[in-house]
Amino acid sequence: MTKQKKKRSSFRWRKFLLVIGLAGLLLTVSGLAGIRMLVAAQDISQLDRPLPAATVLYDDKGHEAVTISLNEIEPVTYEQIPEHLIDAIIAVEDRRFLEHKGLDVWGIGRAMLRNATAGATVQGGSTITQQLAKNVFLTHEKTWKRKWNEVLLASKIEQKYSKDQIMTMYLNQIYYGEGAWGIKRAAEVYYGKPVEQLSVAESALLAGLVKAPSVLSPYKRPEQAIERRNVVLSLMKKQGFLDQRQYEEAVKEALSLRESKPDRSAAILYPYFTDQVIREAVEVYGLTENDVLHGGLRIYTTLNSGMQQAAEQVFEDEGNFPTSMGGQLIQAGAALVDPKSGGIKAVVGGRGDQPFRGFNRAVQLRRQPGSAIKPIAVYTPALEYGFQPNSRVVDEPVRFGSYEPRNADNAFHGNVSLYEALIHSYNIPAVKVLNEIGMDQAIGSASRFGLNLTNEDRTLGLALGGTKSGFSPLQMAEAYGAFANDGIRMGSHAIVRIESADGSLLASRSEPNGVAATSPEIAHIMTAMLQGVVENGSGTAAAIDGREVAGKTGTTEMPGVSGYGATDNWFVGYTPQLVGAVWLGYDNPDSEHYLTTSSKAAASVFQKIMSQALDGQPVIPFPAVKKFDVSEKEEERDDDDKKKEKKRDKEKQKVKEDKKNKKGDKHDDKGNKKKKDRDDND
Repeated sequence: MTKQKKKRSSFRWRKFLLVIGLAGLLLTVSGLAGIRMLVAAQDISQLDRPLPAATVLYDDKGHEAVTISLNEIEPVTYEQIPEHLIDAIIAVEDRRFLEHKGLDVWGIGRAMLRNATAGATVQGGSTITQQLAKNVFLTHEKTWKRKWNEVLLASKIEQKYSKDQIMTMYLNQIYYGEGAWGIKRAAEVYYGKPVEQLSVAESALLAGLVKAPSVLSPYKRPEQAIERRNVVLSLMKKQGFLDQRQYEEAVKEALSLRESKPDRSAAILYPYFTDQVIREAVEVYGLTENDVLHGGLRIYTTLNSGMQQAAEQVFEDEGNFPTSMGGQLIQAGAALVDPKSGGIKAVVGGRGDQPFRGFNRAVQLRRQPGSAIKPIAVYTPALEYGFQPNSRVVDEPVRFGSYEPRNADNAFHGNVSLYEALIHSYNIPAVKVLNEIGMDQAIGSASRFGLNLTNEDRTLGLALGGTKSGFSPLQMAEAYGAFANDGIRMGSHAIVRIESADGSLLASRSEPNGVAATSPEIAHIMTAMLQGVVENGSGTAAAIDGREVAGKTGTTEMPGVSGYGATDNWFVGYTPQLVGAVWLGYDNPDSEHYLTTSSKAAASVFQKIMSQALDGQPVIPFPAVKKFDVSEKEEERDDDDKKKEKKRDKEKQKVKEDKKNKKGDKHDDKGNKKKKDRDDND
């Protein structure tokens, strides 16, 4: 190639690169101009009105039922905020806060690297300004659109306000847990002092709460709160905000909280139902407590306001409960559920003065169910196994290895039917039936009803509710709901859908098909048997005039107490359209705090709640079933009855043989050995 041709070729390349460069420059300039226009278009005037929006809960009729308005902000000025509090927030939330313009590119890169190394999201890249924008202006849905809007808003905020103003707005608007919105309220709730008087250690603890206030609350989890505080102090030292001496003094400072938290539950209507809504929004739909309490959401729920009011009124009347012992209040929890949908209609999680977001016994309690588990773990699988309501079992002294069950009345009742054993809650027949059908059938049945047991529960004591696993009233209500719903268990839930303040759909409950806990036929037979509990057995105190009611009592014995003493008292029952579960007991039972009344206490509370909750509701009968005769003793039955009994025995034997054939002879030998060992241990 000649030199002249090379020059022309070189000139063309330079011209091409120049054109590409100019085009790139124009695109960059126009892109930046476009971004500037987008930033300028952002409306951040709401920052001048810093009250967070209230979240509204709607009941099952679409009426406004609860307004969550614990979020009154009492702002402080920048001059009132201690410097070490600002340092703590910067150290743990946004180390480059004073350098960036709303978006920390280095911080995002560092977070991406750490997350990639860890194989999970362990660090975020949002700046304090972005967090302020998200809390005030945006929903908390995790989408790229929301993140982009957050960046634009943060940029506009940085243009209009100084760093001091941004920090002040941020500290005044974030949620610190325990109903505390803003730093002034947080200082009062946790320490009972003005913001100006917060120590370095106290400031570090409050700064650490921002990440997860409900999880890190020093009132609920002091060890985790101190651990988080010390992480913040370590970051402050590492970033030069504290010297070694200041760090060591702060780490050694004891946790000294306000002796009693201010009670703000009065500001919330239906506090226990609201608590369950918040819990479900967090656990099921991935929102944060901050989202619900702060986000101005519209949450449509399954709440029936009339039923909730009825339950709360019963709990407020001390005359409905036994007399408490030793200065400790007998506590209680109750849940009402629609068996057809699983919708929670009402929950009450305690008696007396209870803090909002405190312990909710209706849903968080885990206590042994006593005989209330018999219909689920013994009698339903027994019917599936081939037993009938009028099948006979001898109630007599019996021993399985070292285990010797006894009846609550310390008597023996001879040859009784399954129906009689259930309605009078005889223990020995239940244990004998469980021993015959086998532990696998009992555990499997309980699982289908939503009561998950462990290997530690594989003892014959399971027949009497002596489980290592405990259950809540809500879990028991959901389980019994299957009997009222043709054998189909519907998952209990409080939320139907969640919308943002502008009506955008954030989350919605999909329509579940339910779980087949048992067949419709077995469910109907069990209902007829459980009606007998209420009409003629241990649950007569639960009867409601003019309505068909089925259910079961449950009591767990207080060890080491002579005479009658119980730690837990249950009644779980239902009508065709509503299930209710009630638990009574002490939070901390001991030799001076136990129930001394009969098993009728919970049944009586159930009766009062259900009768008021169903007031004005249609009277619906249970499905009709073929009546079973359980009144005759073995020696009184005629030849025809004995033939029927032999036929039932053959059917039961056939069920056994079918199961053996499926497992195989080798598996049978192994299974029989395990069963023998289990009986010896029991």
